[in-house]
Amino acid sequence: MSGLEDISLHIQERISSLYRTLELSGVELPQRKKLGQEFVALEKLLEEFEKCVGRQRERLKQLKELEESFQKNLQDVQHIKENVPVHMPKKKCPANGGEPVVTQNNDVQPVLSENAKKTTKSFVREMEVITMQEFESIPQYMKGRVSYDQLNAAVQSLNAAVSAKYKILHQSAKSLNNQTRKQRQRFKDQETKETKGHFFVVEDDIREFTRMKADKRFQGILNMLRHSQRLRELRGGGVVRYVLV
Repeated sequence: MSGLEDISLHIQERISSLYRTLELSGVELPQRKKLGQEFVALEKLLEEFEKCVGRQRERLKQLKELEESFQKNLQDVQHIKENVPVHMPKKKCPANGGEPVVTQNNDVQPVLSENAKKTTKSFVREMEVITMQEFESIPQYMKGRVSYDQLNAAVQSLNAAVSAKYKILHQSAKSLNNQTRKQRQRFKDQETKETKGHFFVVEDDIREFTRMKADKRFQGILNMLRHSQRLRELRGGGVVRYVLV
């Protein structure tokens, strides 16, 4: 801005000089020639002033655009800060605990230690938590009044039921008491060809191992989890099995 002020001050000085020349122009002829020179110089100064104003105007426009971009970025950061999910999805790691090796036939095979084999045998799959993006993609009529945190709390409860059930199944029958042995047998009886290699629970498991109630709200949560491809239903023998996907 100092450039504009300097040019403006210089123009004012030139105009003052022109006024003085005009006062004397009627008397002295040389002053008329000087008056013409002053007009030419003033015209050049005005052109320079206009160019300087144009540059400053363009710079002001760029600053305004920069300010708008900064404000948008600030709003985005604030939105992210206010919407950080309580539950963050976890990336599952292989349960074999061994590094793959390449054989002479170039076949990649995992090397399993004894501990890794035991870990594989006792591995229990869990549902991943629902991300905020997935939650927002669920239709409103399906969500009802269930919040994001409530839905993921249900995910954690179902994971707890799955974990408790398969912890019993992974133990030998001889190591269990009579009541737990009967539970284990019921779990076995509910297995079918379709459930082989999959983890599932039924409503009895949910009632036994969690505080969730198999009511209308619970059915709505199951619908949302099916929509989010976390589980599917498998019916048969009068039992509804909720299979983890």
